[in-house]
Amino acid sequence: MKRTLLVASCTLVLLGCQLPPERLPRQLPDDSPPLPYAELLTRARAQARIAYEAQFVDRWSDMEDAAHGLEQTAKFLLKAEDVPPSHKETLPKICARLAADGAKLREAALAKDPKESTALLQRINLAVRELRLAP
Repeated sequence: MKRTLLVASCTLVLLGCQLPPERLPRQLPDDSPPLPYAELLTRARAQARIAYEAQFVDRWSDMEDAAHGLEQTAKFLLKAEDVPPSHKETLPKICARLAADGAKLREAALAKDPKESTALLQRINLAVRELRLAP
């Protein structure tokens, strides 16, 4: 009897220790002042990671929210402070591609299209990788 109670207690404890789902960074106000490049890059990484993870568990609404956040982050990256000199020329092109892919990912999430979202997430992750601070 004691063993059964011990096993049941341990099982309940382990089930209760599950990590909560990752939360998206809060949306930025449209009239927000320019933010540091590194902070925006961290936001883009988090949003891309959350969208990627949402795809595996069919959380289409989470993917849609992350895609919207990526669109917004791409716009803020254009106005970022402390842009590395190596990115000054390529930043507008990468941000335009990131914003466009974010919009397409949002549409794919609404359509619940795993094949299209996979291709878009790959392009988004490559774009975020291009933006990294150290080459």
